[in-house]
Amino acid sequence: MPENYRALTRTYRPQNFEDIVSQEHVSNTLQNAIRQERISHAYMFCGPRGVGKTTMARVLARTINSIDADVDGESLNQTLNVVEIDAASNNKVDDIHHLRESVRIPPQNGRYKVFIVDEVHMLSKAAFNALLKTLEEPPAHAIFIFATTEPHKVLPTILSRVQRFDFKRISVDEIVSRLKNICRKEEITIDEESLHVIAKKADGALRDALGLMDQAIAFCGNDIQYDELIRALNVVGSDQLFEFMQAVVLKDSGKGLKLVDHLIKSGVDIQEFLAALTEHLRNLYVATQSERMHLVDATQDTKNRFIEAAKDFTEEDLMRMLHLVSEAQMKIRDVQQPRVHFEILLLKLVHMNRSRELNQLINQLRDVKKNGKIEVDAAVNGSEPEQKATARADKEKTPANDDDESDKITGNVVVNEPVPGNETGGGSAATGASEEDYSEEKIHSAEEKPKSRNGGDGKSGAGKNGASVQSPHQKEPESLRTLSKAEESLKPEENDRTQPSGKSSEPEEAPDDYLMIKPALGFAKGISSRQGVMKPREDVEVAVEEEYPQPVKLNSVDDLQPYWSDFVKQVKNSAPQLLYLQVLRVQLKDLRGMQLILTADNEFATNQFDENQELLSDLMKRVVGTRLRLKCIVERNEKKKETLSPYERFKELQKKDPQLKHVVELFGAELDY
Repeated sequence: MPENYRALTRTYRPQNFEDIVSQEHVSNTLQNAIRQERISHAYMFCGPRGVGKTTMARVLARTINSIDADVDGESLNQTLNVVEIDAASNNKVDDIHHLRESVRIPPQNGRYKVFIVDEVHMLSKAAFNALLKTLEEPPAHAIFIFATTEPHKVLPTILSRVQRFDFKRISVDEIVSRLKNICRKEEITIDEESLHVIAKKADGALRDALGLMDQAIAFCGNDIQYDELIRALNVVGSDQLFEFMQAVVLKDSGKGLKLVDHLIKSGVDIQEFLAALTEHLRNLYVATQSERMHLVDATQDTKNRFIEAAKDFTEEDLMRMLHLVSEAQMKIRDVQQPRVHFEILLLKLVHMNRSRELNQLINQLRDVKKNGKIEVDAAVNGSEPEQKATARADKEKTPANDDDESDKITGNVVVNEPVPGNETGGGSAATGASEEDYSEEKIHSAEEKPKSRNGGDGKSGAGKNGASVQSPHQKEPESLRTLSKAEESLKPEENDRTQPSGKSSEPEEAPDDYLMIKPALGFAKGISSRQGVMKPREDVEVAVEEEYPQPVKLNSVDDLQPYWSDFVKQVKNSAPQLLYLQVLRVQLKDLRGMQLILTADNEFATNQFDENQELLSDLMKRVVGTRLRLKCIVERNEKKKETLSPYERFKELQKKDPQLKHVVELFGAELDY
């Protein structure tokens, strides 16, 4: 080691434009300006720390004044042609006045006099204004170079008078490449993984990376190993992160808690670990598709580990984990027991249901719902496969009755009504067949062979008992024919006249297969299988269409006020309890056409009204006969409490109590006073 050791950040500071890393867009522009003799009188170098702003300013000053390479960059300030000022400690107006006096003095042995002002954003507003005129019209020999990490703090009047260059962060690969060259010159042995650890911890600043390399050399010597480097820098290693996520994959809370305990005892900062865990989860998300691995800053071996570990997760799981970790990272800053909350985060990740498990449950629920629907449909139709087969077999054995046209079509259902003692001698059809078979067969027979009930010949005219028969050439529409037959079935006195003489006119009970409920007509019908007479069944629930009141004429919210209490009762009986409580708290505000405006004092009420909009509109129609759209808005009326005098309070009481006001009027002003 030399007698006067210099840190790597000072030893390897660039001396020319080619040595500056990752800022080619700035160095190329400045070199072209020097070559074309188009050098500006003022420059502004902006960017994060450690990316080469001050170094670029020194290289520019060295190049335009042709200073020898023997003069170190840190010694340029000792020459008469380069003046370097720290604005953090020289930010007053007097300091700028001194600078203005120095600008007048021409260079002694060069062409330009360069003024480098570092951290220029630290100047006060008065100092900026004092510099403004000199900066706008400086002498021909003066060049100003400002460097800052916070350009937004610089006055716009200053920014408008300079050429601004934005420096970018240095990538991990470029820092690794620079560190390799330095280690080769310094004869330092270091592995690839350790270089990536240093480069990532430097966060895009090469100066920070060189400082960390100095620290690693001081701890590990000339042979730097990954495990020793992790302890020296006290950083979170990739092995610890992979071990943490392995405990999450295995859902092993015990292993995870032991790892947390080890991290805490090792002195790992929880915030740093959560930041590293966030980046680790992000890399796992990227690794779910191997073609995106160029977005991960790591060695090839580590990238392969990410690809293998990502197979245990889905993108949805990783997004949920990222949300949990980032949320915990913000909350743990302010809690009194960060370790407990860190362990709670671990347990959340361990016991969190995976997306694959949730998808399996959803698929199982769909299968159960589908199978249950099939069973319910079979129970409603009352037809099992064996019953259908038996019905079809019986139907084939029974001779067809061409004269049997007593089928009643109600809606989309056709019901067969065989008549005993038919004069045509035809037998009755099988009654065991399902509605589906009868519907399909009878519709075809009704279209092809329209005959009279008692053996008519199918021509236009009357049947044997005087019943009129429609000609097949004069077919009615299906819907009209269906409704007319349904209406005829409701007239038992007319059907009684068509019965054969000597038969009882009392209709018999229809079998259960012929029971139908037609919601469109609003009643349930029992159909006689012998007489063709329909009657309601007492044991069948009647589907009655809901009746709404006559629409109320509503011109304003005052017209709706008398009906509001009835509406609240409807909400209480038909809506969830939580919605009912919110309806009690709202106030009527305005009626705009078919939209009712309500006011509430919280956002939750507006969400409840938006989610239950259809239900509320239906309930409102039950009350006023018109569907109104209910819109709830938030209005917070915070009245300031005013301190009233006894006299003013007595006046308020008179307004509220008419009897007290009457007493005051009787006894005069003395009592009022």
